[in-house]
Amino acid sequence: MSKIYITTGDPNGIGAEITIKALQKLDLSKDKISLITNRRVLDYYGTIDKDYEIIEIPYDSDILPGKVTKEAGEFSFLSVKKACEVEAKAIVTAPVAKNALYLAGHNFNGQTEILQKYLAHDNQLAEMLFVAGNFRVLLLTRHVALKDIVLTKDIVVEKILNLKEFFVKKLGIKEPKFALCGFNPHAGEDGILGREEIDILIPAVNELKSKGVNITNPLPADTLFIKALDYDCCIANYHDQGLIPIKTVAGDKTVNMTIGLDIIRTSPGHGTAFDIAGKNIADETGMIEAIKAVL
Repeated sequence: MSKIYITTGDPNGIGAEITIKALQKLDLSKDKISLITNRRVLDYYGTIDKDYEIIEIPYDSDILPGKVTKEAGEFSFLSVKKACEVEAKAIVTAPVAKNALYLAGHNFNGQTEILQKYLAHDNQLAEMLFVAGNFRVLLLTRHVALKDIVLTKDIVVEKILNLKEFFVKKLGIKEPKFALCGFNPHAGEDGILGREEIDILIPAVNELKSKGVNITNPLPADTLFIKALDYDCCIANYHDQGLIPIKTVAGDKTVNMTIGLDIIRTSPGHGTAFDIAGKNIADETGMIEAIKAVL
């Protein structure tokens, strides 16, 4: 039976701590879980009662809670890469630091991009879907500076068709209802505040509707999320447009889910929390929810 493989993230962050706390609370069978980590890192942050399988990633450097280091970035990268190489039912990743990855020479803007590189085949695209119960948000773009965001009609159509496939095949929702955020304030006000709706989003919506997708025209994002639960998923154009509302509502219960690949990956919706690393005060709620999402 394939297991859920859990990485413990940056060894100088809260990843190992919240993994230990989550597994203690969930009390899962050791046949269901394998850890991709380092025993010394685990022992530094706590103790797990059960004898879960541990796949060792080398880490001979000092553990320095709260510090960004090249060695921690290398460990983080190797952990995710190893998760891509095993036969997993699902992958759960604890948070990593992008600046540590960069110090180690791995220029990825997040773990999603690492998963895309090593798991995608046949033109698959890894997508970021954030989930808190029935509140779901898909991001059309990921970790991109606002000034660098590029959307085309074809990109929007492809990503939303992939989203529908996920809902049908993985969630069993045959006719999902999607709400699309406008790109500009007030969804562009008929081009007065920007033309992305007219030139990109509305043509994409028309094509999607012709392919049987139940989706709204671009709606003003500042009011769309008030009725988020009327839809199976809200679709945001960029990172903060989607994440501010769901994290405001759900907080640490928000799960980052990578879809579009053969294996689903989940992660807590928060980061490494270097400011509290090593103090044994990190809240494990996000890791619990990430694990529960793939059980």
